[in-house]
Amino acid sequence: MVTLDLRHVASPAVRDLLHLVNHPDFDRTQQQIEHLGGCTEPIRLTGRTTTVSTTTGEVLRSYAASDEPTGSLLTACGNRRASRCPACSRLYAADTYHLIRAGLSGGKTVPDTVRTHPRVFATLTAPSFGPVHNRPDARPCRCGTRHELTDPLLGTPLNPATYDYAGAVLFNAHAGALWARFTTYLRRELATRLGLTQKTARSVLRVSFAKVAEYQKRGLVHFHAVIRLDGPNGSTQPPPSYATDAVLTDAIRAAAPRARISVASDAVGERQLGWGQQLDVREIAAFGAETEFTDQAVAAYVAKYATKSADASGTLDHALFCRPCQGRGATLLPHGTPLPCTACDGTGQARPLPRLAVARHVRQMIRTCWELGKLPEFAELKLWKWAHMLGFRGHFSTKSRRYSTTLGTLRAARRAWRTEQARSHAGLPEHDPDTTLVIGHWAYQGSGYSPGAALLAAHVWHRRELERRFVAEGGCG
Repeated sequence: MVTLDLRHVASPAVRDLLHLVNHPDFDRTQQQIEHLGGCTEPIRLTGRTTTVSTTTGEVLRSYAASDEPTGSLLTACGNRRASRCPACSRLYAADTYHLIRAGLSGGKTVPDTVRTHPRVFATLTAPSFGPVHNRPDARPCRCGTRHELTDPLLGTPLNPATYDYAGAVLFNAHAGALWARFTTYLRRELATRLGLTQKTARSVLRVSFAKVAEYQKRGLVHFHAVIRLDGPNGSTQPPPSYATDAVLTDAIRAAAPRARISVASDAVGERQLGWGQQLDVREIAAFGAETEFTDQAVAAYVAKYATKSADASGTLDHALFCRPCQGRGATLLPHGTPLPCTACDGTGQARPLPRLAVARHVRQMIRTCWELGKLPEFAELKLWKWAHMLGFRGHFSTKSRRYSTTLGTLRAARRAWRTEQARSHAGLPEHDPDTTLVIGHWAYQGSGYSPGAALLAAHVWHRRELERRFVAEGGCG
């Protein structure tokens, strides 16, 4: 009889998995991984929490991460990037969908009457910084070729030597400020078209919005935005009857060209940054209307781009440089692994740009961030820190205060529901928050799984994806 010792033939991940499976508390380890839903890079925390009665001082319940089989508590990373964590990315997209949809159709504390408010879907694009390879309708590209959809040349400059890389990076860096300036001019244009002073317009009208940023193939961001008109108190009040979709559309088209930002530098000269000429504004129809451009379709479209982010541009999904560290020798943590600062040598002296596995056009955008980041006049743009985002330093998903609910509220409701489910499953009594005090102390230990646990997490994600597709395709029916 021959006995096979798997420790000598299996990979380290399989050996670690066998060790986990044979652990006495494997069920608890599997429960933690299942709870994360397939998160690929969870956060490991150490610490403890204690629930105490404020009336008697009795300890009602206590929990310590050291009691876990792994010695730590695993929590989901929450990364919105699909390239980094598909599971958390899908959850982020779902939350964004409900946030956008609530502002269009009601729900999540937003009244259903909001669907009668004027609302449009607007796309503001970046200007041209030089001709690029593209797929124009019914004719070849300027280079004389009809490009396929997957052609890596799409979005890259026809002549990299004359392409305005400095202008492209500076546009990305100022895109958030341009949006803020656009909203200011939008309110002014609305007041003008309604024959009101700006003060009077503010007393009867409010502009609410939710937007996401998307990267074009040329590495420049543009914004997709749901823009809605409300009464002065927000979604609970309709705007005046004379504030219509047509007025809103006209005001957007007038405000976009007015939004400009001046940038001056001896290195790049004086520039006027603004939006591109391609401006798309469409009225959003109610759900059930005989059109594809409904509130449900818009919410799904916006949610998709909230997680897609920079993936389509071929750029990096993790930071390259410290802030810069200014001689403090700061470290980076891409993929959870500490690395020396690539921006300086620990004394504040800049290092050469490292070799990057990205397309030449993206590499040149990053190199431009690197060079402009050395100039004191652009220090506030933090171009070294945001070089992996090609200079863009804004949030990918933002909204005005009164548009609808918040991502934080949605996450808090999910946490409360999960806590209640766990409490009920464990048979624990319900505690009155007015008579109990929760005392906790937690510290960051690291991120990621052991090799064997990573295999279990991949299995959880794969199984849930199959279940999701099964339901989406109608199940057994």
